[in-house]
Amino acid sequence: MEGLKIWYDPEGDFLEVNFARKPGIFQATPVRNMMVKLDDEGHIIGFSILNISEVADTPMEIDIPLSKLQILSELPVG
Repeated sequence: MEGLKIWYDPEGDFLEVNFARKPGIFQATPVRNMMVKLDDEGHIIGFSILNISEVADTPMEIDIPLSKLQILSELPVG
């Protein structure tokens, strides 16, 4: 099943965004506190940010333009 899922845990200060609802593994990125979620073929299907309040005062109101998300596909992983 495809679809965007955004989940925020205020107690854990953790944001997770998934572009596809399928299994994957998280891998570290060069971006502090950020990991990408990869499917079995190595495609990015989501990302997570730990301690999201360190980068935003109101995590639930962050506007992320699609042009900014495209940079995720260019991040080196592994």
